[in-house]
Amino acid sequence: MRKHKPPWLKRIRLAVTGVVMAITMAVAPAAMADLNGYDVSGYQAPDITQVAPADFAIVKVNQGWYINSSWGQQASGAVNTGKELGLYDYASGMDATTEADNFVNHITGYVGKAMLVLDWEPYQNAAWGNSNWVRTWVYRVHARTGVWPVVYCSKGFVGQIPADVRAKCMLWAAQYANNYATGYQDSPWLAGSQGEGMLQYTSTGYLNGHGPLDLDKFFGDRTAWRKIACGERAGCSTTGGSTGTPNVHVEKRTTNTTDLNAMATAVIRGDYGNGADRQSRLGDNYQAVMNIVNSRLSGSTYSGPTTVTRTTTRTYVVRSGDTVSAIAERTGLKPASAWRVPSGNINRIYVGQTITYYGSSTVSTPSTTYSSTHVVSAGESLWKIYGSGWYAAAQRNGLRPPYTIYPGQRLR
Repeated sequence: MRKHKPPWLKRIRLAVTGVVMAITMAVAPAAMADLNGYDVSGYQAPDITQVAPADFAIVKVNQGWYINSSWGQQASGAVNTGKELGLYDYASGMDATTEADNFVNHITGYVGKAMLVLDWEPYQNAAWGNSNWVRTWVYRVHARTGVWPVVYCSKGFVGQIPADVRAKCMLWAAQYANNYATGYQDSPWLAGSQGEGMLQYTSTGYLNGHGPLDLDKFFGDRTAWRKIACGERAGCSTTGGSTGTPNVHVEKRTTNTTDLNAMATAVIRGDYGNGADRQSRLGDNYQAVMNIVNSRLSGSTYSGPTTVTRTTTRTYVVRSGDTVSAIAERTGLKPASAWRVPSGNINRIYVGQTITYYGSSTVSTPSTTYSSTHVVSAGESLWKIYGSGWYAAAQRNGLRPPYTIYPGQRLR
């Protein structure tokens, strides 16, 4: 966080190591539930949470009596673009109960919907080193909201967080490998080494040209986030849109299904003419329809497709872990090259972006019925599920190299 001080001071404080991380603006191709996001304060533009892609955004509300004048717009920007929301108070060191009350008084409308956070750092914090201040602030916020807040601090200062607070509150830790520009990272350096539920791993993040930003990874899904936000309150939703209408799973499809059997009957009746005229009028359906016609006229058994569904356009909003090739496999809208993305490069997509499919069609064919199915869980592979029979399973399910599968996918 540390957005209350000049950027040059923040850069000086970075712990630089010899670990080199390549700049990667795209989300890594992995089947995972973790969320990618960032935290912001008054140093960022009021519309930053609307234009920078993320699964979540955490917004600075206050620092003692100081109020971030942009926090309301930044919070609503996150909500309106389907991001999970967090709100934080940067500890000033004034009376802990008074500061907690000031924080809660400003964010009342978001209680139960947004994750509440204490940012515990040494700079401009008169209570630094006083663990009881942290305890007092945390218990006061809980008493007023029914929510145990999250506590943020550098990994080097985790020892200042009292054990009873650690037992009740998720830790959000900060540790940077270097100060190189980066996009979202799949496996940040030393992630989870202090038992944290969320890690801030850089202050030099760039997303779709927006930055620098503090980038964070939350080790859980949206339901886990909402459970923390809800706390012990009654009536909170942890499965639906708790802070707005999420856009990461929205898909729009325009389709047209054609009955090939009916067209074959019309051809035999003479409705489609002959020769080139028939081929022209049947268009893309010509060969499939003629296969049915020929089988009928010859008295043979036909086992090919009887309907064809053409997808005119389909839009998909990118979520964490997606790649275009994975989206194409999961939706059946192939090839991947038929997708159009804002960057013009299908290997460069970002969480929250809308991409569009401009492929031709998906043909429905008679399917073989199998006795059972398996629903994929996070971390599973074809080998883990089927053992030495993994290749046969891949062929049966129409999977191609690199044989990627995803949580929730049903295999037969």
